[in-house]
Amino acid sequence: MSATILDGKTIREKILDQLKIKVAKLDFKPTLAIILIGEDPASGVYVREKEKAAASIGIDFQLVKKPGNVKQNELEEIIGNLNQDKKVKGIVVQKPLPAHIDDEKIDLLVAPEKDVDGLHPASRFYPTTAQGVSRLLKENDIFISGKKAVVVGRSKLSGLPIALLLLEEDATVTICHSKTANLREETRQADILVSATGVPNLIGTDMVKKGAAVVDVGTNRTREGKLVGDVDFENVKNVVGYISPVPGGVGPMIVAGLMTNLVEAAEK
Repeated sequence: MSATILDGKTIREKILDQLKIKVAKLDFKPTLAIILIGEDPASGVYVREKEKAAASIGIDFQLVKKPGNVKQNELEEIIGNLNQDKKVKGIVVQKPLPAHIDDEKIDLLVAPEKDVDGLHPASRFYPTTAQGVSRLLKENDIFISGKKAVVVGRSKLSGLPIALLLLEEDATVTICHSKTANLREETRQADILVSATGVPNLIGTDMVKKGAAVVDVGTNRTREGKLVGDVDFENVKNVVGYISPVPGGVGPMIVAGLMTNLVEAAEK
């Protein structure tokens, strides 16, 4: 029997419909500002998805686009100006950034109250990827509390915040990574398995527990240009109870989480 598909697109549309009602009640029109550096194709796709979602709920969208050789001080000045702009309620610096840019310093420059990506230590928002994973599970009536969760990947954008949020929601969490010994033994114990490594088809049928919920955060391009995740979807779906597709699973939930954070920031 094939697994239940964790459909992020349908849930995203429901969330955006709810947010549109909230935005209509505001006495002003908030702005989401996104800074896009360089010509990374994937980043361009993600930004367009965010712009489309912003339009659908009735908020303004401001794109600040700069070439890949932009200087650190120029980027810092842009962020400073957006911090001071009262109409701008959310700021996103689209990742990845060029190697010459100090990534961590940039995260710290965004005003915490406008950090709708949840990357500043003082931000009151959880990173949107972690939010997306959690809500995708909850919307499908998958209980987190008391479950054994394994997160494969420890990046500060995905793996680590996902693990911390699942822990906060009372799961027993194990974080695995490229140096983990006996990775297969760890993942086979998971009631909830989240993979965020960027390694295509890393998770096969021999690495999952029968009936588990598998959430695929990976986004990888094949040589043919096809977008795939970390999980061998076609085979794993015949073993587990729930599985998210790529595309169409976590990706739409990240956009929904960003818009949720933006509206909450505007309501303050």
